[in-house]
Amino acid sequence: QIVGLLGTELLVADVLFLIAVATGGQEILRNGYYSARNLNLDIDFLMSVAILGALVASLVFGEALYFEAATLAFLFSIAELLERYSMDRARNSLRELMDLSPDEATVKRDGGTETIPVDEVAVGDIVVVKPGEKIPMDGAVVDGESAVNQAPITGESVPVDKTAGDEVYAGTINEEGYLEVEVTSAAGENTLSRIVEMVEDAQSNKTEREQFVERFSAYYTPVVVAFAVLTTVASPYVLGTTWSTAVVYGLTLLVLACPCAFVISTPVSVVSGITSAAKNGVLIKGGNHLEAMGAVDVVAFDKTGTLTKGELTVTDVVPLNGNSEEDVLRCARGLEQRSEHPIGEAIVAEAGSAGVDEREVDDFESITGKGVRANLDGTPHFAGKPGLFEELEFDLSHVHATTEGGVVTQTARQLCDRNNCLDLLEETVPELQAEGKTVVLVGTEDELEGVIAVADEIRPEAKRTVARLKQLGVARTVMLTGDNERTARAIADQVGVDEYHAELLPEDKVTAIEELVDEFDGVAMVGDGINDAPALATATVGVAMGAAGTDTALETADIALMGDDLAKLPYLYELANDANGVIRQNIWASLGVKAGLALAVPFGYVPIWLAVLAGDAGMTTAVTGNAMRLSRIRPAIDDRDTVPDS
Repeated sequence: QIVGLLGTELLVADVLFLIAVATGGQEILRNGYYSARNLNLDIDFLMSVAILGALVASLVFGEALYFEAATLAFLFSIAELLERYSMDRARNSLRELMDLSPDEATVKRDGGTETIPVDEVAVGDIVVVKPGEKIPMDGAVVDGESAVNQAPITGESVPVDKTAGDEVYAGTINEEGYLEVEVTSAAGENTLSRIVEMVEDAQSNKTEREQFVERFSAYYTPVVVAFAVLTTVASPYVLGTTWSTAVVYGLTLLVLACPCAFVISTPVSVVSGITSAAKNGVLIKGGNHLEAMGAVDVVAFDKTGTLTKGELTVTDVVPLNGNSEEDVLRCARGLEQRSEHPIGEAIVAEAGSAGVDEREVDDFESITGKGVRANLDGTPHFAGKPGLFEELEFDLSHVHATTEGGVVTQTARQLCDRNNCLDLLEETVPELQAEGKTVVLVGTEDELEGVIAVADEIRPEAKRTVARLKQLGVARTVMLTGDNERTARAIADQVGVDEYHAELLPEDKVTAIEELVDEFDGVAMVGDGINDAPALATATVGVAMGAAGTDTALETADIALMGDDLAKLPYLYELANDANGVIRQNIWASLGVKAGLALAVPFGYVPIWLAVLAGDAGMTTAVTGNAMRLSRIRPAIDDRDTVPDS
């Protein structure tokens, strides 16, 4: 033994313990000093009090608590390293996002190319991207064609073909061809940069549970500190312990007084959920929106551009009176190619893709509200509503269908047994309209040549999405549209929503959302992020479709589906639901363990090392590991449902 401070005899082991305190406790005591200056009752202050308390009890009162002081300093340092490692794991996904964009770009200049840092690339520069390289900046393709892997931005699993005029995003990967891209956004302002910035901002947007945790922890710590003082003072009288044991109990409770794992239980889950979603093409603008999405009871959909593709296409061509399908499209193309109506544009596009020949057109005339008229190769032709041809005195109830070997071509309708006739007025046209399609008749003054149906096609994934949401627990699905009642009813029946509201103005959609919010706890509105902005803002959660590269949608929506993929909605709902479950598990587990340990301390069941390892480091690692489970949820590729990543 040797003689130490204040005449106290110290064993060699005690000296080694003091060295351990001096080595491992410097940073703790320094941080504790600043916490004391700021009147902040945090973990550094509490640990500093515990370490200094053990040293004072040992050196001044001869209680020999050197081992406890060294244990606190050493284990808390290890706990801090574990906590830092755990939080880093939770943020790895965000770092991966930040690392997606390359540091350099190959730019065409002075008749050649040169490689420069991305920060020096200016808007308007032409960037060369070779096969296998990452696209360094947002831009538009000006030369070349290739398949581009957009998974980092939109979460699309299948590469997208890009040709001249198509938009590309920084961080996406050029799979196979040569591309020249004109830069449209400066470094730091591209889609990827905005996503990273918004994900970072989202982490500071606190959920209701985070706010509860902060309020609770403000009371928890002072209560446990007071309990520590009471235990130290009362234990010798009530439980008959020695003063040195009572002091150890008090120091152990000080260690448990800081709710570290309890405080990080929610933010670490939010970070994991938001960054995992961002990697899969879903941008969540805040932890509160993630939490709210998981508690949604009703999902309301806009129709055009959300449940449907938002582009009119030809769905049916019914040739009549011996004409072929190509004949009908050829006439329709000639009649509609000078029209600026979306229906006319859809017909011209279909005829172009079918490769039909053009006809000489003159004397074009638009018949307001009814259709168009023009001379095709010198013969007057008409295209328009059935009413136009009734005015031309056609008998639409008895029209002969073109047959091939006795079978009606394309979309067959009910035929007369004897002469293969269609009743357009009572059967064919109403049936097509009942499917939400717009019908255009084509013919001359003397002969009806065919029927063309045009519609805004339903997204292939729309029906599966609605069904999957119901499986996951959504109580009601609603469609809101400005379209007419007949079309709305047809789309609603095909998609499978529970109810629909038609012929709505933007303010009517807001009213409908307000009524749903009054009736249900949580309402999500899914729309295009621009013309549905009022309804998106009114809903509990606003979800914008196809927001990649769209500033307005990124700024206004609570959540943005970066790819134009409605099938991401069930993934989002399941992720949010699971995130809420993980947050609840983390809160109650961390609080329960802390409370259990604290209550067991006065009875001698919890040594100080267990308080540090289990109450601090152990629970911090546990809640982080639990939160990381959220990264296993992935949008499915085949059935468009969500499945855990194996």
